[in-house]
Amino acid sequence: MGELVFVGLGLFDHHDISVHGLNEVKEADFVFAEFYTNLMAGLSLDSFEEEVGKRVTVVSRKMLEDENGEQVLQKAEGGRVAFLVPGDPLIATTHVDLRIRAEKRGIRTRLIHGASIISAVIGLSGLQNYRFGRSVTIPFPEDGSFSETPYTVIAENKARNLHTLCFLDIQAEKKRYMTINEALKLLLGLEEKRKRRIVTLDTLAVGAARVGTVEASVRAEKVRHLIRFDFGGPPHVLVMPSEKLHFMEAEALITFTHGPEWVREMAQ
Repeated sequence: MGELVFVGLGLFDHHDISVHGLNEVKEADFVFAEFYTNLMAGLSLDSFEEEVGKRVTVVSRKMLEDENGEQVLQKAEGGRVAFLVPGDPLIATTHVDLRIRAEKRGIRTRLIHGASIISAVIGLSGLQNYRFGRSVTIPFPEDGSFSETPYTVIAENKARNLHTLCFLDIQAEKKRYMTINEALKLLLGLEEKRKRRIVTLDTLAVGAARVGTVEASVRAEKVRHLIRFDFGGPPHVLVMPSEKLHFMEAEALITFTHGPEWVREMAQ
């Protein structure tokens, strides 16, 4: 029986991988990696290959989704494969599908977890994890049209007094990474259409960039100010808080994110 081990790489570079994960890579017969679900801005593949003493084959979204990960699965049927993923391995549904396919073919699977943007941005902002609702991805417009799903999810979460974590679209093949500024402009465009006052110029938003690095940038402000703020290079992520905050969340936003004093007025 072969084996497929999903290994989380963490948030920024190859030093974020756990010792457990590093040992799994060193012991693997074959090593694959994908970098289309998130950007690891500090990763040097050459340095990583030198450290583990293995060649790493980078796979594309097309190979995993359109070709069902067949290249990875064939290797895993006859040996031990380490499959490297930014962040935590099974956050992306693509990887859940690959694991299911492996198990159905009699390939043993295991997980070596890594730091995830989901927990990291919550800790960085000081917002409380149990107050987050459904997360959503804000995609780039296609052919002039834009999905209204992000606006709808934010509205539903706000109705339940919950925060919304918004992942920003990544098109790795095109080296295109959505910024917080672009995401806010898209949400304001939807507000003009829907007119429910869910995302206005006076709405509180929290933007974070390069989470997990010493150069991480996080800022809480009204949309009208945040949309002009320079967060620097990618990757970026956006949080749309609920209309009401726990008093500790309000203090955390002021202390950790240079948030304005008026957020205390949102505290319950």
